[in-house]
Parts: sequence; structure tokens; C-alpha cells
Amino acid sequence: MIDAKMWLVAVNPTSGQGQGAVIAQEVTNYLAAQNQEYRLITGINAQNLNRNLKASANSDDKIIAVGGDGLIHNVLQIAVPLKLPILAIPAGTGNDFVRSLGWDLSHRLEMIWHAINHPPIAIDLGCVDGEYFGAVLSTGFDSIVNERANRLKWPTGPQKYNLSIALELPSFKPKRYEIELDGRKLVREAMLIAIGNGSSYGGGMKVCPSARNDDGLFEIMILNPISKFEFIRVFPTVYNGEHVKHPKVEMFQAKSVSVSSDAIAYADGERIGPLPITASVTSKCLKTWTA
Repeated sequence: MIDAKMWLVAVNPTSGQGQGAVIAQEVTNYLAAQNQEYRLITGINAQNLNRNLKASANSDDKIIAVGGDGLIHNVLQIAVPLKLPILAIPAGTGNDFVRSLGWDLSHRLEMIWHAINHPPIAIDLGCVDGEYFGAVLSTGFDSIVNERANRLKWPTGPQKYNLSIALELPSFKPKRYEIELDGRKLVREAMLIAIGNGSSYGGGMKVCPSARNDDGLFEIMILNPISKFEFIRVFPTVYNGEHVKHPKVEMFQAKSVSVSSDAIAYADGERIGPLPITASVTSKCLKTWTA
């Protein structure tokens, strides 16, 4: 068994339509049964939770983050500078960071047992303008869908994003992007650009299917303009990564990516803000546990 001074259990109780609180109770019950010391950390919003986490953290603590990709994204901003390991327990809608680590989303207690009994390993993160991300940074149609979804109060869960796609697609137009990949300059009229440290976003959409978080590289996917009908036809293939075979899809690898356009960027489902952006791989900067 690996010695740990304290497990800091950071939880978003509203994630997964309330599943966060339920799963956090399951986590703390298991830690108690394993005679592990823990402290529950929460907050009324992400900023408040982060303040509470930072105030509670000591250099030899470990974090269990119970929530979705948004919670993980926020906790990364605290854990990486403090060099604290994170065990991510899926309790959100997408859970793509956990997917990138190879875990079965239903094996939560197995994940905790593994973390208690094995040391963490180091993986890569992306860093966009000083903000860390674990899964995918993107701009284009999906960011517009995120903007719309964040304004909707109904429906909840994945249906919110499906409705947002239906609302935004009819009026969507590709944008002109200036892109730099490790110094190589490209100009594209594109519908979507995804920069993957992990392979998936949106709850298992393998937008960058060959992305790895241990190779020091991003995988970059550019979707050049296609018709709305073709978009709807091709869209389901993103779940198995077959979209990369489409002639309007370009794939690249790079350590550093800059993108400029009149557009918005999101990472791990969290709003980064307007372009231009610059992202780079930060190698082996996060300690975590993989399957």
C-alpha cells in the first residue's frame, strides 16, 4: 500500500445531474473502509471550490476529483503547480479525461483501490495561454454549440447539446483560420479545428483518435467545409474515429499550435475565450493513475 498523508476529495455535487454527490459518498465510504484519511472539498461554484482546495492542500496530499471534465479541468489548475497527483472519478456527462486514461467508467472502486496500492505515473497535458487541459481544445462549430448549450436552461444533460446542434447547424458558416503547427503556417476555411492531448470529447467522440497523452505531441484534426447534409451523414462516424478517412478531414501532429480567427475556443468543455490562442504540450507534468 502506498503511503498518503491525505486524500483531498474534490467534488462537484451537481455534476452528472446530481450524480456527483452520490458518487462522492461512495468514494468516501470506500476510503473509510480502506482506513484512508480524507477530507471532502466542495464549493458553491468552481472558483470557490478551487479556493477551498488550494487552501487545504499540502505538498504530500493526493486529490480525488469526483465530477466531469469541467471539474477535472479546474482542479488541474491547482494540482499541476502544486505537483499533486489527481485520481479522476467519472461523475459527469462526458468523462473524456477518464476515458483517455483507459479506465472503464463503471469501475470507480477499482480505480481507488489501484491508486491506494500503486504510485501514480506522469502524463502530458496541453497548456493554452497558461491554462492546462487534459482532453481536447477546439474551435469552430462545436464551440458555437457549447456557447448555445450554456445559454439553454432546458433540456439537461446530453440532450442540451443535441438540441444546440440542431439550432446552430442551419445558419453555421465556416471561418477562415490562420494556423501554425511547430512553425509551419497554414490557412484554411474550416468548420472545426480540434487539438487533442486526449482522443475524445463530448462523451466519447473520438475526434483525435490517435492522440496519446504520453508522446509529447498533439493530434490536430481540421474539418474543411462540407455540406450540412454531408455533416449530418458523417457525424456519427466520429464515435469510432472513422471520420478521419473523409477526404475533407486533415490530420496533423505538433508540439505547439497557434490558431487565429474570429472565433471562440473551448477546452475540456470549458470556455477558453476568443482567438487567437497558442497551445503547447507540457510533457509529463501531471501525476495520475492509468488503467
